[in-house]
Amino acid sequence: MKKLKERWGINSNFQLVIIFIVFAVTGSTSAYLSKPVLAWMGITKDTLPLYFYIPLYIILIFPIYQVLLVSFGFIFGQFKFFWAFEKRMLKMMGFGFLFKD
Repeated sequence: MKKLKERWGINSNFQLVIIFIVFAVTGSTSAYLSKPVLAWMGITKDTLPLYFYIPLYIILIFPIYQVLLVSFGFIFGQFKFFWAFEKRMLKMMGFGFLFKD
């Protein structure tokens, strides 16, 4: 845990626990919200074969996760950490052009 706290620039174990909670809540919520969003778009397991539905479901989780991560980070008082984390993650994925340094 000490290495992780140093790497992330975290001061306390409490802050680390809050960050882990935010990651857990964000992942679960984004997976939960993806199905209703697909259904709202008229895409269900009945309308598409599974080999199209599952990739769409996974692709849809990504933007929902990004928005929720920063949102839950704000709610839990860790916006600064999650905003920096988000920018780093998107830059690694090739979306660095979205952020000006």
